[in-house]
Amino acid sequence: MTAITTPQSVGTSSPEDAGSTAFAPDVAALAPGSAPLRVAVIVASVREGRHGPAVAEWFLGVAARQGGLSFDLLDLAEVNLPLVMPGWGTEPSPEAAATLADLTPRLAAADAFVIVTPEYNHSFPAALKNLLDWHAAPWHAKPVGFVSYGGLGGGLRAVEQLRLVLAELHAVTVRDTVSLHGPWSGLGADGAPRDTAVTEGAAKGMLGQLAWWAHALRTARATHPYQG
Repeated sequence: MTAITTPQSVGTSSPEDAGSTAFAPDVAALAPGSAPLRVAVIVASVREGRHGPAVAEWFLGVAARQGGLSFDLLDLAEVNLPLVMPGWGTEPSPEAAATLADLTPRLAAADAFVIVTPEYNHSFPAALKNLLDWHAAPWHAKPVGFVSYGGLGGGLRAVEQLRLVLAELHAVTVRDTVSLHGPWSGLGADGAPRDTAVTEGAAKGMLGQLAWWAHALRTARATHPYQG
């Protein structure tokens, strides 16, 4: 598990595209004196030679300069979650139960999520869908942001399909995304995007929206428990 706590403030970002409105409030000002927001960052790709860990490391480096947030990195390549699921009302296998004993509390503890995903065949990886399907309540009434990558589309088709799935899981997806186009040429040898001004601005803007929703929904869940 990787955890990063950030003590500074979220800055103002530029919109990622012409239709976007920059929105990056000071996280500390949203709820002065409150506990940092817990953000689970999920690396969705499990393919050999994947870019996911490098992209996640870059994102966490940008996020570490923001404030009022703590991060838990969850790499699905390190999660041994079976594809065979138990029937309704039955218990998971001992192997699945051992994985869930570590995994589920980490998801449940999160106030928000950031999914780092490539685009596979106009969609998102099967390992991510499996993670989503194994859990219900941990996603309820929580915001989700996206860092996507892949080809000319920058992984945006994967993101749009994820919005449909997450809506069914009672999650709230934020409008702005971080989209990395052509990772094979757009990323440096260290996995960081070459166009740092645009990508870092997009990351700060997305984090600002995510933090606003995370604060609002954490307060709402505490005062009026969500009935999914």
